[in-house]
Amino acid sequence: MDTTTSPQVRLANEIAVQFHHQDAKAAATAIAAHIRQFWDPRMRADLLHQAESDPGSFDPLALEATKLL
Repeated sequence: MDTTTSPQVRLANEIAVQFHHQDAKAAATAIAAHIRQFWDPRMRADLLHQAESDPGSFDPLALEATKLL
């Protein structure tokens, strides 16, 4: 396990895996909705910071979801 990955990135990537069967737009929308509904604002802020500073650590669906937050 990569210990340098933010816990929020790891969680977003784990959520994204559950949506790989959907088309990308629907999946990103569902992931963003989940994050908005269940994540603390500080967690979302860290996730957005990580998306800007290290986008390569994201599952592509999770990265698309960050653009919708």
